[in-house]
Amino acid sequence: MGLTTAIYKTYLYSGIFTWDALLALLNLVRFNRPVGKVTPEGHPGYGGYWPEHRPPQEGDSRCSCPALNAMANHGIISRSGRGIKFTDLSEQVRTTYNFSPSFCSFVPHYAAFMLNKSYYKDTFDLEELDLHNGIEHDASLTRLDAAFEKKQGEKHVPYIEELLSFATGKDNDNRTTLTISDMSRILGKRRAECKAANKEYSLSRFHKVFGSANSSTMLKIFGGRVDDLRTLLLEERLSDGWESRVRAPYGLTMLAFNRTVIPVEWGIRESNHTV
Repeated sequence: MGLTTAIYKTYLYSGIFTWDALLALLNLVRFNRPVGKVTPEGHPGYGGYWPEHRPPQEGDSRCSCPALNAMANHGIISRSGRGIKFTDLSEQVRTTYNFSPSFCSFVPHYAAFMLNKSYYKDTFDLEELDLHNGIEHDASLTRLDAAFEKKQGEKHVPYIEELLSFATGKDNDNRTTLTISDMSRILGKRRAECKAANKEYSLSRFHKVFGSANSSTMLKIFGGRVDDLRTLLLEERLSDGWESRVRAPYGLTMLAFNRTVIPVEWGIRESNHTV
């Protein structure tokens, strides 16, 4: 990475993090969005009405992220999963899942840098996001490690069923939910198993935290609700009537998100799981 690029990234990320902190403060003084009105009017999913779901066809591109695959399957982004603009992804992720604009700027910018592409000018295919140890990593909760995959990005149903079986919580509607401690337990189990089985296993501190962040998305955006997560993870579809559980007016900020990510990661005990 050249010095100019490094300086640019430093200024860019500093600006995004400052923006994120401001949005987090504004969320504290503004009213939450009403239930049923979290998705903005005029956008896919408003009122719980999601565009028709179509499974991917031969030649379509998908990745290891069920949430992005679901957006493609609903036609919120390119149904083929190809030729997606980074700028469009930022906008559509924000309105679909109610992440903050700062959050939705940071992640696609990071992906563009990872792929050596321009955030403003270039496009990408979903499968490109599965560059091993870029964003994709070992010890996933829903995918086999890259060393064992038959088809890149393909979901592994036994992992998903086991993840959902770890749910011990109940929400205010008495629906079964995954909790922070549930996520810590299943992540610890998966890391121990993958480390023992995969001779090529690698999981840096960054990717450990990234894995906890992926898991925390299920807790925050989906409220940990097992019924909604079953539909997302197994069908890569958004349930009829579903909307983000985050009702903050400026969406889920990175600052607020870390209040879930950090406890999930700190609670992981690989040594508790014998293989």
